[in-house]
Amino acid sequence: MQYTGRVHKVGAHIDTDAIIPARFLVTTDPQELGANCMEGLEPGWIKRVGEGDIMVAEENFGCGSSREHAPISILGAGIKVVVAHSFARIFYRNGFNMGLTLLEVGDEVKKISDGDELEIDAAEGVVKNLTTGETIKCQPVPDSMRELLDTGGLVPYVRKRLQEQG
Repeated sequence: MQYTGRVHKVGAHIDTDAIIPARFLVTTDPQELGANCMEGLEPGWIKRVGEGDIMVAEENFGCGSSREHAPISILGAGIKVVVAHSFARIFYRNGFNMGLTLLEVGDEVKKISDGDELEIDAAEGVVKNLTTGETIKCQPVPDSMRELLDTGGLVPYVRKRLQEQG
């Protein structure tokens, strides 16, 4: 569970309608949703994002409705991990269920700026800012959540478990 990428930093209290506005909820296709990721916050935001980049947010990221489309759109944008001060609880659970890695770092998020390059070891709970040399420690992703992420989310995880049981 290691990631390296360029930071795209967003603010506090970014709700799910900013992540993926309701007008785009006519599909669950990750590519289509990803093409409109963050369109409610900044039209055209996706044009700056590359595969493997990392989203960093302030407090309460993913607040608002419980739509699963929000983490799907982030994944569809090529972002596999979001680092934030904190997440709205329903988004936190939906993120893992959809296969999106989420790390909470509290006030340490202030050590990360837009455009920084990060190296993340989610299993160890270590975020290295390669631009500044800062290292941030956080709670590692628990084993049970790593299993979900390793299989691509809750639905693939359950399918795998059912196949194993025969």
